Amino acid sequence: MLLSLHLPSPSPPSSSSSYTPSRTFHNQPHYIKFRTSYRQNLRYLQHLTVIPPDALPDSDTIHRIFATINLLKSHSLSDSDIPRIAASAPSLFSPSSAAYSPDNISAVFHFLAADVSASSSESRGLVLRCPHLLLSPHPDLCLRPTLHFLRDEIGLTGLNRPTNRNAHLLNTRVEDLRVRVEFLTEEVGFEYEEAIRALGRLPAIFGYGLESNLRPKFEYLVGEMGRDVEELKKFPQFFGFSLHKRIVPRHLHLKQRGVVDVPLNKMLMWRDDRFYAKWK
Repeated sequence: MLLSLHLPSPSPPSSSSSYTPSRTFHNQPHYIKFRTSYRQNLRYLQHLTVIPPDALPDSDTIHRIFATINLLKSHSLSDSDIPRIAASAPSLFSPSSAAYSPDNISAVFHFLAADVSASSSESRGLVLRCPHLLLSPHPDLCLRPTLHFLRDEIGLTGLNRPTNRNAHLLNTRVEDLRVRVEFLTEEVGFEYEEAIRALGRLPAIFGYGLESNLRPKFEYLVGEMGRDVEELKKFPQFFGFSLHKRIVPRHLHLKQRGVVDVPLNKMLMWRDDRFYAKWK
């Protein structure tokens, strides 16, 4: 690894001096160049947890890893951020040259700045919350269609804010996002516009699994609770509550007391003390 030490240019003598220079000084900085040792570079990369403690990569691999780190640091990331990225997206630093694409990394940061309107610090926050953003194919293939769907069809705003939700939404393929729309329209019975409004009110639905979350809750709502789909249209936040820790216990509590027709929002949003004091 080649490092440089910057030294100021020497100043020429004043006109009053009798000194006659033997050569001309140029108004350019001077550098003393020296090379860090292989062992120093190895210790640095091991400290960042980019390579395992017992790894002995060749000099070409080390050079490529340093190029990746320097590229990331040019986009407001620091040494302290690198271990987090390496833990989540180790292939960024993989010995396989096919896994490393500086052009793709640069394209992702350009997308975040130009399309998402994220500042440097916001881009850093989004990447730290979802390092897999850096592994995305070219933005035209994945990121940009997803952004257009979320912003133009669903109507989400503020996607530049560095939250976990925004970072992972941007990294989700648009085909996977549309699966949730299809679930609401084809299985639940929403009209398309109703599904879009529901997803706009609760975008977290995009991150819920169909088999592990959405479908069991819907089946319990209409099967065990005997509720109508119209209630879901008014309160799509129903999907945001835990089935086993919130929905089932409160439904059974009301059922045992013969209480019916409690609106979903009161049943689920009220604090425990208020809920259980109301229906003892």
